[in-house]
Amino acid sequence: MVTGRAELPPVAVTGPAELPRIVVAAPASGHGKTTVATGLLAALRRRGLTVSPHKVGPDYIDPGYHGLAAGRPGRNLDPWLVGEESVAPLLRHGASVPSLADIAVVEGVLGLHDGAVGRGGYASTAHVARLIDAPVVLVLDTTAQGRSAAALVLGMTAFDPGVRVGGVILNRVGSPRHEKLLREALAEVGVPVLGAVTRAAEVAAPSRHLGLVPVAERAPESLAVVAALADLVESTVDLDAVLDLARSAPPLVTPAWDPVTAVGGPVTAAAPVVAVAAGAAFTFSYAETAELLAAAGAAVVPFDPLHDPGLPAGTRALVVGGGFPETYAEALSANTALRAEVAAFDGPVVAECAGLLYLGRSLDRVPMCGRLDLTARMTGTLTLGYREAVAAADSPAHRRGEPVRGHEFHRTVTDPGHGDRPAWRWDGTDHGFVTGRVHASYLHTHWAGQPQAARRLVEAAAR
Repeated sequence: MVTGRAELPPVAVTGPAELPRIVVAAPASGHGKTTVATGLLAALRRRGLTVSPHKVGPDYIDPGYHGLAAGRPGRNLDPWLVGEESVAPLLRHGASVPSLADIAVVEGVLGLHDGAVGRGGYASTAHVARLIDAPVVLVLDTTAQGRSAAALVLGMTAFDPGVRVGGVILNRVGSPRHEKLLREALAEVGVPVLGAVTRAAEVAAPSRHLGLVPVAERAPESLAVVAALADLVESTVDLDAVLDLARSAPPLVTPAWDPVTAVGGPVTAAAPVVAVAAGAAFTFSYAETAELLAAAGAAVVPFDPLHDPGLPAGTRALVVGGGFPETYAEALSANTALRAEVAAFDGPVVAECAGLLYLGRSLDRVPMCGRLDLTARMTGTLTLGYREAVAAADSPAHRRGEPVRGHEFHRTVTDPGHGDRPAWRWDGTDHGFVTGRVHASYLHTHWAGQPQAARRLVEAAAR
């Protein structure tokens, strides 16, 4: 039994590294990946292990729960956004910061083999599992399934010979008899059962139109959910078997990603303040964004548009990322002093999705900052998917003609849909706004895939 860090090999920051790791996947969405992954993170941490949490894909919300469970930032691994060559280095980086991890747990996205549409599984969980050479734990919703569950698992294991399914965690098991039937069937196909969660024991976190409710919005309740998930996994999953499987992953020979190297070092010694929107209304941010800005020489200071009466002292640039401004529209609007300061701010600004809405004149007729001449409203339609975009104009972060891969995820629309100087162009259509020193659009980007954006923004702030 593993009881502490001494029983696991150390992680080297550069060169070959023994990093025990697993990928938690499923045949489809809704099988319980987040439940199991979050519970594993919390349960392993209870054992005294330092656990590095990761999420396949562009999702912002699951990593919040992962971070709460692991006690360190949840990080994303997405070949579409950062490139195949950066996935393993980013895993190594996440497992090294702020301290060396004993094990990495990577939660998948969608079904095991589901990735970018029309790309043959590119950016799927299976793709990432191959890139980081990690064994897969398959979470299987067994509702209304018996022996056929083994056939499904066999198909999942055989579909891609480059992916090693090392075990199954049964979810929503109906009874001891049901569990016995499932275990016997899976023994026939040679796939170990690592745990079984009954329907009665399942723990759920509240959901919203874009997924789970973010951790930052319900911290006490989130802590209770994570603790309950740890209890659940401890009582239903063979943690020793999971650890043995994670240790079977071979060494990672790629060096860790380094933000200083990626951004080319600091562009100034002046440390211009780059204010980054945070708080409950702006929870969508990749950890590498702040790391790259700091590596380029910025003093990165968070601010909360819900509560802070003004921008941080000496602010020279703004980054306003994604979140749920529609949920907090009234409270954001009520902070009139900050709205006025943002409206008058003439430094460089990069805004994505929620940031775009916050900079507009109104959201569902509730006044926003008015920095951009647009209105926004909620709709019943979800706009979702990967995008291949080209920068349509020069801006503080991008150069015209520069290709960028990003992701859209929203239920709002703006009027107009783009400015006279659009931010992006894809599929023959203009998107977003470039106005003065403001770059704003619905497109979410990951700056580990385009570190020059962070460098340019710090250069603009220094000027």
